[in-house]
Amino acid sequence: MTYYEVHKLSREGFSIRKISDLLGLNWRTVKRMLSIEDDRDYERYLQTFAKKDKLLEPYTDFVRNRLEQFRDTSAAQMHDWLKEHYPGFPRVSARTVFNFVHWVRQQHNLPPSNTLRSYELVEETPYGIQAQVDFGEYSLRNSQGTRIKVYFFVLVLSRSRYKYLYFSLQPFTSHTAIEAHEKAFAFIGGIPDTLVYDQDRVFMVDENKGDLLLTEAFRNYSSHRGFKLHFCRKADPQSKGKVENVVKYIKQNFLYNRAFLDMELLNSEALAWLHRTANELPHSFTQKRPVAEWIIERDFLKAAFPVHIPAPKAEPYTVRKDNSFSFKGNLYSLPYDTYQGRGTKVALMQQDDSLIIFDSQQQELCRHAICTGVGQKIINNDHRRDKNQGIRELEDQFCSLTREPEKAKALVTAIRQDKPRYVRDQLLLLLQIVRSTEPEVICEALVYSQQHPIAGAADFKAIVQHLQRSSEQEQIMSLGRNPLNNQLPDQALIQPLTSSIKDYDMF
Repeated sequence: MTYYEVHKLSREGFSIRKISDLLGLNWRTVKRMLSIEDDRDYERYLQTFAKKDKLLEPYTDFVRNRLEQFRDTSAAQMHDWLKEHYPGFPRVSARTVFNFVHWVRQQHNLPPSNTLRSYELVEETPYGIQAQVDFGEYSLRNSQGTRIKVYFFVLVLSRSRYKYLYFSLQPFTSHTAIEAHEKAFAFIGGIPDTLVYDQDRVFMVDENKGDLLLTEAFRNYSSHRGFKLHFCRKADPQSKGKVENVVKYIKQNFLYNRAFLDMELLNSEALAWLHRTANELPHSFTQKRPVAEWIIERDFLKAAFPVHIPAPKAEPYTVRKDNSFSFKGNLYSLPYDTYQGRGTKVALMQQDDSLIIFDSQQQELCRHAICTGVGQKIINNDHRRDKNQGIRELEDQFCSLTREPEKAKALVTAIRQDKPRYVRDQLLLLLQIVRSTEPEVICEALVYSQQHPIAGAADFKAIVQHLQRSSEQEQIMSLGRNPLNNQLPDQALIQPLTSSIKDYDMF
C-alpha cells in the first residue's frame, strides 16, 4: 500500500521530499520506490530483502534457548549475555540486537510471558457518576523563539465528555491542583460522585503496597468536598482512557503551533477553544455534542458551594554553610549570616512563580523567582552584605584603624558622593584592605588619594598594591638582588682570592 501511495502522490506532482514528509518515510526509501516502475518488480525486491542474511544469525540457537528458559528476557540483557558468552561477538548497536531478538521470538513463537492483558467492553458511565483528571506538559515558543514549558490540568466528565482545561507556568502542587479543581467544578457547574486519577505524586505521598497515602492537603480537601477517589495505573486506557485521549487532543489540536505570549492570555484562549471546539463539536465515538450532553448531566452533579482554601504551609529546608538552600536541583542564596550552625533551617512557601523564605520566627527573609532549569545558582548580591553593623559604625572603624583619620574621612566622603548606593560595600572593602596592610603603606595611599580624585575602594586597593610592589622592589635593589627575579647577580657570588700575610713579610 505504501508503494502505491508513493506513486500516486508522485503522479499528482509532489516532490520526493514532500512525499517523505507526508508519509513519514526516509527520502531515500521514496526515491527507491519511485525507481521501481512495476509493482511485481517491487514485490520481488521485497522477497529478496526478506531473505537477506542476518549478521547475528549464527547466535540464533543461543538466543532461542535462553528465550525458551526465560521468556521475559529483555533485548538489553540478551545483548550482555551474548557478549559474555562470545568474546568475539561483533560490535553492533542495541537496536540491531533488539530487532534480532524480536525476529527470533516471531520465528519460534516465543512471546514474552504475562504481557497480554484481558480487556472487556466497559458500559457507558451514568450521568454525574464519574469524571477523570490528568495532567500534561507541553513546550511552546514565545515571540523570541525561545521554548517555554507550560503545565496543564484536565478534567472530563465521563458520560457527557464535557471538558475543562487550565494552564500553569509551574508544575502543579497539591495546593495549585486543589485550586484547579475548584475552577473546574465552577466551570462544569457541580461535583461528580467519583474522580479518577493516576497514582500521581501531586496527590500521593506513598503507594504503601496498595494502601495509598494521600498528601494531607488533598486528603482534607477531598473529604471536605465529599467526592470519592479512584487511583489507577498510569497510561491505563480501560480506567481513564477518556482523559488520556483529551490530553492528546489538547496537544494536537489546541497547543500545536501555538505561540506563547503570557499565561493569562493562554488560559483565556483555552476557554475559548473549549466553547468553540472541544465541547461544541460532536464526539468521535458518541456522535453527540458534549455541551448538549452536559446540559443533561449537570442536573446530576452535586452542588459546588464556594469553599475557603487555606494557604499552603511553608515547608522546612536545610540551610547550607554558604548561606544557600537547594530547591528542585537549583541553589538559591540567603541573606548574610543566615547559617547558624548545623541544623539551621528556613521555611519555604511557593506562591505562583516565586519562592518566599521565612526564618524560624516566621519573619520573611527574602524572595526568589523560581528557576525553570536545573543546576543553576540564583544569587541576590544584596545577600552578601553584612547588615549587622551600621554604616556610621563602619566608617568610624575604618578611620580609627589609620594613622591619618582626617584623610581617611575625606576618602569616605568622596565615596559617599560618588557611590551613595554602595557605601556599605565600599566600607567593608576598605576595612579588609586596612586590616591586611602595613600602616605606612595605608598612610602613603591616603596621601595619594587626597592629591588625586580617588572615590572608590577598588581604586584605593590598586594604589595600595602598587605601593607594596614598589616597596618590595626597593628592598630587593637595596640588597643587590635582581628586581626581575629576586636573585643575586653572579658577581655577588664570586669569592675574592686571599693572600697569606707571610707573603708581605718585610726584610
